[in-house]
Amino acid sequence: MATLSTSDMTRKEVLLAELAAHVPNPPTRVVAPASDPALAKLNALGTSCWLDTGNLEEASSLWRAENSALTTNNTLANQVVQSGIMDEDIKEAVKRIKELEPGITEDDLVLDVVFVVNCHIALRLVNAFGVKVSVELHPAVAHDIEKTVRYAERYFAINPEHFIVKIPMTPEGFCAVARARARRIPINFTLGFSARQNYLAALLASPDFVNVFLGRLNAVVSDNQFGDGKNVGEKVTLASQRVVRELRESNHAIHTRQIAASMRSGEQMVSLAGVDVFTIPPKALREFNDQKHNPDTLVSHVGENYPVALANGVDRSWVERLWEVDDNFKKMARELADQGATNLTGYDLRQADHHHRTRLFSHFTPEEQVAIRTDGKIPVAAKWLNRAELDDLMTESALQSFIVDQNAFDARIRQLIASI
Repeated sequence: MATLSTSDMTRKEVLLAELAAHVPNPPTRVVAPASDPALAKLNALGTSCWLDTGNLEEASSLWRAENSALTTNNTLANQVVQSGIMDEDIKEAVKRIKELEPGITEDDLVLDVVFVVNCHIALRLVNAFGVKVSVELHPAVAHDIEKTVRYAERYFAINPEHFIVKIPMTPEGFCAVARARARRIPINFTLGFSARQNYLAALLASPDFVNVFLGRLNAVVSDNQFGDGKNVGEKVTLASQRVVRELRESNHAIHTRQIAASMRSGEQMVSLAGVDVFTIPPKALREFNDQKHNPDTLVSHVGENYPVALANGVDRSWVERLWEVDDNFKKMARELADQGATNLTGYDLRQADHHHRTRLFSHFTPEEQVAIRTDGKIPVAAKWLNRAELDDLMTESALQSFIVDQNAFDARIRQLIASI
């Protein structure tokens, strides 16, 4: 790509902001949503209820006064783009970016257009509901600290009041989160699957939010016949909630809140009451609503230690490390934090992980990444038992599944680029 001067870079940021902020036919505001007593009780127990959909019509039908945010993702954005309704907007963005930056590579052009499209989807939600929206980065930047921070800054510049930027939990992601938080950019550190991942994240980078994708944890145990899968994700989420809460209570510089993500049922909303945040898929919320809970029966379960049954012969430690944060891991995390997270690189994290033998960062080869992507969201565990820890494998699996949808999204944009 042609090198840009400082003035050109400024013009580029201005252009992207203009393209991203211009939303044709913005929706009207949802007025005075009804209150729901059961959701109000969850709020009273300390749980913020986010709706895990970027579909405006679906969100409108479920929206209640107690909902405080929404999340978007590349699956939804792909659906929007494949429908063709944004074709002319995309073509206009392509023309104007190429006019300003004639030497731009197609890959970088796609990244810019994806940013514009994601902003349009998120801003429509902001216009309709007036709440915070968690927005997605392109997975191609997941291992690039500089590009991750650059796109986080761009999102923040578009709507600092309402946008929360999702950054995936790679070694470089930890470093990028620390840099973004130093710039006061709100961050949702996504694709977390263990208490120890979130302990390191909170201590090292203090993101606004960390996640446990609990439904996938239940599924990986059951699908691989390690056990029935019951309570695995719930146990990990509550363990992570407790260590994150302990960190923020002992260190006033840490404000990280725990998200219970990837919920599968209304029952999980009950069993995880008291967790800082729920991101609730529409299906789970409808189920919760249909159960017509008496608010008086809803209580906090943050102190609960749910039992997990594993099959005979299973390496229990491979699963149990999801909810354990041992002293050796805490030592590694403290040593990294003492170095100053904004100065660290992904290499530094991998070296510390190797030195302490914590096996959090496996550094999958391109061939292994393809194999994980082929298996889908739930990996075939037998392939990886002696190669990677389960939390790291699940994070890589989630990232690779995002790439599948993103590739379809990108392919549509490339077709439109070629048609101009």
